[in-house]
Amino acid sequence: MIPLRDDIPRVHTPVAVILVILANLGMHFFVSGQSPYVQEVVYKLLGVVPARYAFPDWAAFAGFPAMGVLPFFSYMFLHSGWVHLIMNMWMLWIFADNIEDVMGPFRFMAFYLLCGLSALALHMVFNLAESAPIIGASGAVAGVMGAYVTLYPRGKVLTFIPIIIIPYIVPLPAWLFLGFWFLSQVLSGVFEHLTAQVAGIAWWAHVGGFLAGMLLVRLFMRPERCYYCEYKGLRKDFLFSE
Repeated sequence: MIPLRDDIPRVHTPVAVILVILANLGMHFFVSGQSPYVQEVVYKLLGVVPARYAFPDWAAFAGFPAMGVLPFFSYMFLHSGWVHLIMNMWMLWIFADNIEDVMGPFRFMAFYLLCGLSALALHMVFNLAESAPIIGASGAVAGVMGAYVTLYPRGKVLTFIPIIIIPYIVPLPAWLFLGFWFLSQVLSGVFEHLTAQVAGIAWWAHVGGFLAGMLLVRLFMRPERCYYCEYKGLRKDFLFSE
């Protein structure tokens, strides 16, 4: 399912969201213009290799330099290809403007980064010995999606659903679209864990980011900016019928 747009009005210009998208685009343009060898080095140095932190002796033997906590943040701005980047940035654009609306740009940036850190933490719980780097904004974007379903569960998401060769476009309630997405991540993570089949997708990072977004939005939102929220009685001028 691919979201095309939502129907929650934007009140403020999403300055932080635009800057995050530009940062991701700029980083990908830079990395994709390098040789395959340099790209691999960048991914391993600025992405997060769980085993690098779980087994420092192995990391030293493998030649990993000390990078401190930088990879914990830089991994959110690296992507494996244009499809990976575009899908993440599109999901961010669809859902994040309304989250920045209720937080303001500075609070949103802190929220976004914390969701990315939470996503990484849960991924590492299940993949502590993994030597492949985790990269991508999807964990942080999942946090935005978790916040969205908390604040706007009855908002409508115009969704493209390809059924064989028939393009099917239907408005879905946010709770259904995002709930189905979240459930698919959990089931995929469980299946991969039980079968030891590696799909190359950080399912648990998505789960961790989503849950973090649902919890952290309470701390970062400013009720006076919650123009169309349905959270804890903050519903004001909500536009959509049951």
